[in-house]
Amino acid sequence: MDARIVRTRRRLQEALLSLARERGLEHVAISDITERAGVNRSTFYQHYADKDTVLADALDRIAGEAGARLEIPLLQASGPPEPLVAFLAHIDEYADVYRSVFSGTGSGVVLARLRARVRDALDVALLAAQRVAPMVAPADVVAAGVAGSIVGVIGAWLEIEDRPGPREAAAWIWAIVVEPPENGMRR
Repeated sequence: MDARIVRTRRRLQEALLSLARERGLEHVAISDITERAGVNRSTFYQHYADKDTVLADALDRIAGEAGARLEIPLLQASGPPEPLVAFLAHIDEYADVYRSVFSGTGSGVVLARLRARVRDALDVALLAAQRVAPMVAPADVVAAGVAGSIVGVIGAWLEIEDRPGPREAAAWIWAIVVEPPENGMRR
């Protein structure tokens, strides 16, 4: 990709993130983004269709730069894997932005990408698990269900006023999704 395109997109992404952290995502207009980025509105639309896509790209880029790769080795014997903890640390760092993504007026684009990212990470693990033991449904269907559960836990975690850290949230995800208690409620 052309270096100018990369620079312009990055400026738009950084402008949106800084504005979202300052005043909340719902209070940021495209005109605010273009003004902060120092580009005109037509330049914005040459690169993005809407602010949700800018936000999704920005969060993907930041997660990648932070090394927050989401790999979920389901065959791991004990506890949540470090990549899950690191990914939740990324979400925790941008909790205000993600919280607005999960709100009623949030970003469907960002949520869809988050679900897809989790699902992609699970697909590989579930295909390996399927070779060890049969599943109740095809691996991609199981991955979609598990991804939805993980995204649901993340959304609920973000809403907790005195939110525990990423390691505890990862432990919740692991306990709920990977090692669910037999009766579904308590260990």
